[in-house]
Amino acid sequence: MRVLIVEDEADLAEMIADGLRADGMTPDIAPDGARALEMTAAADYDILILDRDLPMIHGDAVCRSLNIAGYPARILMLTAAGTLEDIVEGLGHGADDYLAKPFSYLELVARLRALGRRGIAGTPIVFERRGVRLDTVRRLAERDGRLLRLTAKELAVLEALLAADGGMVSTAELIDIVWDGEVDASSSVPKVTIHQLRRKLGNPPLIETTQGLGYRI
Repeated sequence: MRVLIVEDEADLAEMIADGLRADGMTPDIAPDGARALEMTAAADYDILILDRDLPMIHGDAVCRSLNIAGYPARILMLTAAGTLEDIVEGLGHGADDYLAKPFSYLELVARLRALGRRGIAGTPIVFERRGVRLDTVRRLAERDGRLLRLTAKELAVLEALLAADGGMVSTAELIDIVWDGEVDASSSVPKVTIHQLRRKLGNPPLIETTQGLGYRI
């Protein structure tokens, strides 16, 4: 997976690049918005890690320009301020996902891999059920018009449940879909993620658990 890191903090950019190389990806670095547009004009990247607060050309403008041009890469936007307003504004410029600084490198990689599995950006696929709305391209989830601040794994679990359209999704299926089979069936990770998702979805509860069978909305 070819990744362009658009980040003016040189130490942070190099740290991310070193980690991505160790994880089998091919990263390049652009130190400002103008250089990012030059590099994307000359090469095709799978994903951009795009800081919002960039010199030369602001990250929002870079994001808008790439979307208007139909550039195929998915965009993970980094925000120094993780307020809801900042997140909504960043996604409104065409970003596919967001991550607030400071962030965990492991979460960054998890989000990059999730975006990579989605392939080239295309027509938005929107799931809606019982007041929950999920835009799978922009990675925006709402319940009754209230934006949900979900992690990449929580979004993936929600997508799997909504895609089942009321059908049951087993723990094994969730592990295969959300964790690429890398989590053991006896692990508590899926259960914890479901618990966190339930809490964020709020009341009345939407996720039904059937012992031995799985989960459904």
